[in-house]
Amino acid sequence: MDSIRVQARLQPDRLAARDLSTGQAWTYAALDDFVGRLAALLVARGCAPGDRVAMLGKNSVSAVALHFACARAGLIYVPLNWRLSAAELLRLVEQAQPRLVLGDAVAEVLAGQVAVEPLSDFVAESEAQAPLARLASDLDRPSLILFTSGTSGRSKGVVLSERNLRETAINFGVLSRVSNSSVFLCEAPMFHVIGLVTNIRPVLMQGGAIVVSDGFQAERTLARLADPALAITHYVGVPQMMEALRGAPLFDPEGIRHLTALVSGGAPHSAADIAAWLDDGIPMVLGFGMSEAGTVFGMSVEPAVIRAKLGAVGVPMPGVETRLVDSNGHACAPGTPGELQLRGDTIMRAYWRDPEETARAIDKDGWFATGDIARCDEDGFFWIVDRKKDMFISGGENVYPAEIEALLRDYPGVEECALVGVPDPRWGEIGHLAIVAGRDGAPADDALLSYLGDRLARYKLPKRISRLDGLPRTATGKIRKAALRALLMKD
Repeated sequence: MDSIRVQARLQPDRLAARDLSTGQAWTYAALDDFVGRLAALLVARGCAPGDRVAMLGKNSVSAVALHFACARAGLIYVPLNWRLSAAELLRLVEQAQPRLVLGDAVAEVLAGQVAVEPLSDFVAESEAQAPLARLASDLDRPSLILFTSGTSGRSKGVVLSERNLRETAINFGVLSRVSNSSVFLCEAPMFHVIGLVTNIRPVLMQGGAIVVSDGFQAERTLARLADPALAITHYVGVPQMMEALRGAPLFDPEGIRHLTALVSGGAPHSAADIAAWLDDGIPMVLGFGMSEAGTVFGMSVEPAVIRAKLGAVGVPMPGVETRLVDSNGHACAPGTPGELQLRGDTIMRAYWRDPEETARAIDKDGWFATGDIARCDEDGFFWIVDRKKDMFISGGENVYPAEIEALLRDYPGVEECALVGVPDPRWGEIGHLAIVAGRDGAPADDALLSYLGDRLARYKLPKRISRLDGLPRTATGKIRKAALRALLMKD
């Protein structure tokens, strides 16, 4: 049985889900019935085990229920990124070849190109169905395809099994102190692993509740986190969301000190910013995961431990094997950066219909190469240093752009920045820094270099600085370093 059905037997009348857009709420018994009826309708429509069901829409409890319904019927759920263009979405639909595409108003972008059935109509039709009695039982069957954001090229479909999803739920639940009294405010988009898996699976496994919002709005989110009627205990998002909360005009730490944790992942988060949250009495907890590997590391929710290991993404769970290797495949000593490789039951089954990419990512012994450079201290805590592909070598020394970018994140006049390596006849590669200026204009080059020079080795200092109106990003907000490098090399 899945976690919803288990909790429907153990505590049928306990709140399981609330949808803030519609005002509806479901007990576990009601949510179990909802999922069962959706699963029955999927089967009645002719969907067979292994078929794909795509969803293009904003966050909703109905989308969560559809995800679980697909799992019960042995189908593969494929959430699509509604921030993409029609052309990008069409490519993903062609890759997934879904039996059925459901959506809400944002699916209008595909009008006339793909047949999209309104999810609301499908839900209404399901009410006439008897809940599906049988459940798909193979935990290793493909259950979910998450498309990567494609920072380095074509999006890849990450195939996850129910075992993968269950292990991630266990890992995050243990690391972030999730219990049956936990309540998650779910605002990260549900086409991402954070939004659909991290925000949903751990708390429903434990018998807590999800409060689903259609999206992030800093002031509104702060009010909801502080609302005693909602009783939110956990909020999971990315650093940009956390920074927006802190920068909101009505930010008041007193209103959210009751939270078990604010959990941030998906991008670097400066140690100074984490310390500021701790000073306000709020546990800002870093974590590390990815579509291909689920929850890998998590930091303690204890403020003293967070402060003692500022910037660490935490420790791995026992079910996740980790190793750091150098360019020759040799193990790295504590404190020495190396590529992070993982093995265990959270690791994806494959990239969808892409055996070549799968073989490049996962070796014959089951080790998944993350492409991330990390270091581990003597106590077993990990820090993410940078992406392997973003690192460059200048004069024989490794340079990690994330280190420089983190130092400039709060520098006056720097709205955002990114560093890339570009070819140089003398040094092999040098750092080219791109800056987007703040409202009052960008700082002078010599001031920036003086600031960095007091904090970094000389070989790490950027040799070129350019000012741009904006940085090229994917539809999910990640900086497209390859596109940025190409842009800067044109100058």
